[in-house]
Amino acid sequence: MKLLFKFNLVFLIVFLIGLAATGALTRRLLERNAQDEVLQQARFLFDKALAVRAYTSKQVAPLLETQMKYAFLPQSVPAFSATEVLAALQKNHAEYSYKEATINPTNPRDRAIEWEADVIGEFRKSADAKEFIGQRDTPAGRALYIARPIKITDGACLRCHSTVDAAPRTLVDKYGPANGFGWQLNEVVGAQLVSVPMAVPLARAHDAWLLFMGMLSAVFATIAIVLNLMLWWLVIRPVMQLSGIADRVSLGELGAPAFNAAARDEIGRLAISFSRMRKSLVQALRLLEASPA
Repeated sequence: MKLLFKFNLVFLIVFLIGLAATGALTRRLLERNAQDEVLQQARFLFDKALAVRAYTSKQVAPLLETQMKYAFLPQSVPAFSATEVLAALQKNHAEYSYKEATINPTNPRDRAIEWEADVIGEFRKSADAKEFIGQRDTPAGRALYIARPIKITDGACLRCHSTVDAAPRTLVDKYGPANGFGWQLNEVVGAQLVSVPMAVPLARAHDAWLLFMGMLSAVFATIAIVLNLMLWWLVIRPVMQLSGIADRVSLGELGAPAFNAAARDEIGRLAISFSRMRKSLVQALRLLEASPA
């Protein structure tokens, strides 16, 4: 097996091991960064929804108190306002969603579907849980969601949701007596859910990973070519020349040309040692030829 082949074989093995390890670590890091980016987007939407809720509660609801005596206006409900504002955003970005999912909602559109009901169930099991973060498959691809519990901590909420008789008549006239009642104080009745797509950040992470791996492979290939040229020029070529001269001398060709090595490295020292050995050998042979039989 030739030296150059051995060198390239070892280099290839090291390259493949390094490429695999680097690729795995880089892919994991890029995917984690993509998930952090999605999580940041989800928290931004959550903060926006909370800001709308606070604005509605503090500034809009007081202005509608008089009208509420004659007709129930859902615009006075913070949850309704937040859902409406985020729904307007969803028209241009259908893959983003916000919902205040409830097991027994007043407004039927807020009724929790299967996976949302599972999240609410987890909040009911874990009374101290403040937030859940998870992933789920959607028609648009993989999505990350943040969920926070909707817990009745203010007794004023029970004025509309305890019993039909205690609820404002305008509320019952609008939504009927079948839904949104029977809530209890400190009960988890639902969950605020923000869902953000992961497809685009993950695709960007994948493209960045492919670019990085391509550049890394190109760097390794360039290094391999340069090392091969250096190995050939500095080691293999002079060693082959030295080996050729040694073969000629070993076959008795004492007039074989000398090997001239200008380099002062290990190859140069080897050439000097070989030249010294060759001179000694030639002198010994001549002495033998000159000696009487």
